[in-house]
Amino acid sequence: MSPTGAVSALGAWTLGAVRDLGRFSVFSAAVANAGRRPPLRLRRLVDEIYDTGVLSLLIVCVSGFAVGMVLALQGHNTLSRFGADAQLGAVVGLALIRELGPVLTSLLVAGRAGSAMAAEIATMVVTEQLDGLRMMSVDPLDFVVAPKAFAMILSMPLLSTLFVLFGIFGGYAIGVVVLGGDGGTYMSSLEDAVEFSEDVLGGLVKGTVFGVLVGFVATYRGFTATPTSAGVSAAATSTVVIASVATLIVDYFITALWGV
Repeated sequence: MSPTGAVSALGAWTLGAVRDLGRFSVFSAAVANAGRRPPLRLRRLVDEIYDTGVLSLLIVCVSGFAVGMVLALQGHNTLSRFGADAQLGAVVGLALIRELGPVLTSLLVAGRAGSAMAAEIATMVVTEQLDGLRMMSVDPLDFVVAPKAFAMILSMPLLSTLFVLFGIFGGYAIGVVVLGGDGGTYMSSLEDAVEFSEDVLGGLVKGTVFGVLVGFVATYRGFTATPTSAGVSAAATSTVVIASVATLIVDYFITALWGV
């Protein structure tokens, strides 16, 4: 490819990315506006919270427990070299609360609930159910999309909290029960190191921001899917990829700018 062709391709890709970002922003604003207008779809919101949050409990809790066990094992092996075994609880707790809990929960939920959410909306596009709602003067953004997006926003910080709790218990199981550490020392070091205003609230802020990202990306990819069977598959796959990458990038900027 000639230099001119490479520059032209890069320019076309950049314009396409900016155009998609603008469409996504307009879509997100429209969903937020539709969700705040009456009537409030509380029943649909509760149903979507069940699908997004409750059905994700098993994978989030099991993963959190496993991550906590790995953190405790690796942390014990590292801290023992410097005679700092007593700080194992602080290491496990801070790593989970500030970083691993919100990020890994977002990746897990994007893979389970986000992809399912995008596939469901894309299937409604293929089967013309959204067009049927428009024919009945029902706004699909209000009736279908907004409850799903807001359910993700509400569920993500709660699931992240459960991930952290099970991770701390997993670290306790390895550090105290298996490796023979002192349980009081583990919990006291955790209590002394963690501050609610900085660490806990920061983790909740991250969880909420990631919920916004995953919720709007999933609904946007499903709502704008190509009305074919391949389009449904592409919507689900792209949701996982885009939401995961966006989570990691935004996590860096939140940490760098606000130290959360």
